[in-house]
Formats: sequence, C-alpha cells, structure tokens
Amino acid sequence: MGKVELSPLRPWDDFFPGSERFSKPDFTDLQKWNNRVVSNLLYYQTNYLLLSLLVFLIVGLMNPFGMFTGAAVVVLVFLGSVWVGENKAVIKNFKKENPSVFVFVVMVISYFLMSLFGGVMVLLMGIKLPLLLIFAHASLRLRNMKNKLENRMESAGLKRSPMGLLLEALGQQEENINKIQEFLENKVKE
Repeated sequence: MGKVELSPLRPWDDFFPGSERFSKPDFTDLQKWNNRVVSNLLYYQTNYLLLSLLVFLIVGLMNPFGMFTGAAVVVLVFLGSVWVGENKAVIKNFKKENPSVFVFVVMVISYFLMSLFGGVMVLLMGIKLPLLLIFAHASLRLRNMKNKLENRMESAGLKRSPMGLLLEALGQQEENINKIQEFLENKVKE
C-alpha cells in the first residue's frame, strides 16, 4: 500500500464548470449513480474539504456563540460518556452489552443539553449543510476522463488518499456497489 497523500485542489472551472457538465443522476440505475458519487468524492475531495470548512466558518460567524456552545456540549458529553464508560463498572458493562443503546443515550443527552443552550440547530446546520452540498455536487457532476483515471489509480492501490481510506472503511469501493444494488433491489421487491 502506498503512502496517503491529499489530492490536489481542483481548479474552479473544473469543480464548477457550468451547466453542461452537470446532469440529473439516473435514479433507476443505483450502481451508476453510486459510482458517480464515489468517483466525485475521490476526485474532488480537497475541494469538498475546503467547501465544508468555508460553510462551517460562515455558519459559525453568523452565530458564533451557538456554534461554540453546540460544539462544546457535544465534546463534553462525548468525553464524559467515554470517562464514565471506562471508570464505572455498571455503565461499562451496559456499554459492552448494549452499544447502540449507549450511543443513543449519549445522543439524546447531547441534544437535550444543546437545546438548553440553543446551539443544536446552529451546530447541525454547520455540519449538515456542507454534507448536503457535497452530496448534491457529487451526485450531479458528470465525471470526466481525468476523474476516471484518478479513481482507477486509487482503486488499484497505486495512490491512497484520505477520502479513499474513508470510503474503503465504509465499504464503498466500486466493486462493492453491486452488493448494495442487489440488496436495495431485493428490498424494493419485498
């Protein structure tokens, strides 16, 4: 496996070239749509990172107190749950036996505390808006030859990137798309 390297920042005219390079995805062919999203996530990952940071900063500048309190509450609840989960035997056993319930309880406590401070919507907007923009761009942007070549190098293991490692950990390599499509088609038939 090669070393991990960040993809270069793509020029604006490549990232957002105009309406001729954007198209509605074919919702009936999930494999093709998913391949387009995965390819664009890999190819434009540095642009997406900068877009996320920019939107996060804009939302944070619009309501800095809400963003700060929302982020502080989430971090404190997470750290508190880790500490309690490691130092209290009853909670440690509960966490080991019911991990999803434990995560759900931590999320509910975070939401409750953030709603007391009013930072829940600000933090969610700062996190979800960039994700929505990235997914919309990755779904609508048509791939070009350079994009396809970069993705082949990534999937062949010749080049490793942070987004490639994340997608691999999530099981979203292009060869696994068939399994996802078959699963979804079986669910639709049921």
